[in-house]
Amino acid sequence: MSFFLSDPYGLRWLFALIVLLLYAGRKVRAYNRLRAFKGPPLCGWTEAWHAWAILSFKSHLQYDAVCRKYGTIARVGPNDLVTSSPELLAHMSGIRSKYTRTEWYYRACRHMPDKDHVFSEMDEQRHKRLRQQMGSGYSGRENPGLEESIDTHVSDLVHLIRSKYASTEAASRPMDLAQKIQYLALDVISDISFGKAFGDLRADDDVFGIAASADTGMVIFTYKIALGLYRVLQSPLAARLLGPRETDATGWGRMFANGRAIVKARLALDATQQRSDMIASFIRHGLGEDEILSETTLQMIAGSDTTAASLRAVMLYLLTHPRVYAKLQAEIDAFVGGPGGGGNGAAEAARPSGVVSDADARKLPYLQAVIKEGMRVHPPVTNMDPKRVPDGGDTVVVDGRPVFLPGGTNISCAAWPLHLDKGIFGEDAELFRPERWLLETDEKRLTSMHRVHELVFGYGKYQCLGRPIAMMEIGKTVFELMRNFDWCLAKPDMPWKESNHAGIFIQTDMWVVASERPSH
Repeated sequence: MSFFLSDPYGLRWLFALIVLLLYAGRKVRAYNRLRAFKGPPLCGWTEAWHAWAILSFKSHLQYDAVCRKYGTIARVGPNDLVTSSPELLAHMSGIRSKYTRTEWYYRACRHMPDKDHVFSEMDEQRHKRLRQQMGSGYSGRENPGLEESIDTHVSDLVHLIRSKYASTEAASRPMDLAQKIQYLALDVISDISFGKAFGDLRADDDVFGIAASADTGMVIFTYKIALGLYRVLQSPLAARLLGPRETDATGWGRMFANGRAIVKARLALDATQQRSDMIASFIRHGLGEDEILSETTLQMIAGSDTTAASLRAVMLYLLTHPRVYAKLQAEIDAFVGGPGGGGNGAAEAARPSGVVSDADARKLPYLQAVIKEGMRVHPPVTNMDPKRVPDGGDTVVVDGRPVFLPGGTNISCAAWPLHLDKGIFGEDAELFRPERWLLETDEKRLTSMHRVHELVFGYGKYQCLGRPIAMMEIGKTVFELMRNFDWCLAKPDMPWKESNHAGIFIQTDMWVVASERPSH
């Protein structure tokens, strides 16, 4: 000690040593808290591996490899675990669960600094209230024109393909199906959210630059998540300098401006003048201007990208599995009275849009099995969706044994090993076989399969409010695309380009050739 006091730099060295020892002690305590869980080397000491996994834009595959190597619960950071356990995931999100959302992920999901929406809200009571206020608008109970809106844009997609991209024996017209599906998803969700579609399908263009802005925004979002930049980028100063402005001519700023103008106009109307749609439902249940704008903007991301990813995956697996393709098309033909069928064609023709009804699409068992299987082998969202273990810790039975989880630990979902689990879906779990949903005779296994499938859209108090809309849109679109056209991949050696942006898939360059079916 006398050395430190006699040396003019001694106190500085002493201070540095104390700081170093405190830092090392904190690191050792952090490592020891979760040392019961195995993971990649050094992940107990540093966030580097987890950041690399996210920035690889293939985090679903990194989590899959980790869970396969280290077990159902694996360590990926000093305070972070990932799990493929359906029991633990359901337990964390149950209605009465005391687990909460984690700041580092959900704060990065805000559109505007200090303004939360239903997905970023961390206060459990406010989150519950928001879900109650918004539920009727999403379910269709107070939005009777919901299905008609979807029908309009599915019809627009069919018309666009038929009029501009239908190939013949004389001429082939390759089409980027990933792009057209994105236009469909944006038109549907903008119509539902704001009462007016962007018009991307009719223009065959990204009219306001929303799709391009979304792709750029998802890259920024991924870096915010991986590097913990949300505190800086969510500051008012950074938002003013780097964020979208409502004076922008295109992109998110233009969408914010258009959305705010629509919301202001709707708020100025009295109750008798309101149309029955989603915004009217939100107003009726007490949401204010900023809340409505934030929630409808959320739908542009959560509603369009995830639905589009689902549709692309289902179509890709259909186009690469001829037996399934032919079987689904035969079921559709039999229903509408097409080639070889004498089904309900008259009933379908009586619908103003000519698009299959949601009720009828749900009655087609093989169509529903194809959609479920597509979303199983390639879940549209592999969101980490981390939850925080309640203070005091928690003991959960996983794989038949009790596991203690220390309080304050972040636990994320590993969707790939969850939905490809051979113990749940059979030895061929990694293969696309829709019949597994129809031919399984073990009731216990079938129940487990359905429970895991429910996790695609979240669970319990965190289940996606837009699920009914997404499933309606997916069912109608797959039905009409397979009903009206024959399909093949234009580039079977590279069917698409895909990247995972912190749990949300972006797929591009899905080049296909569509030809009019003989019956049409």
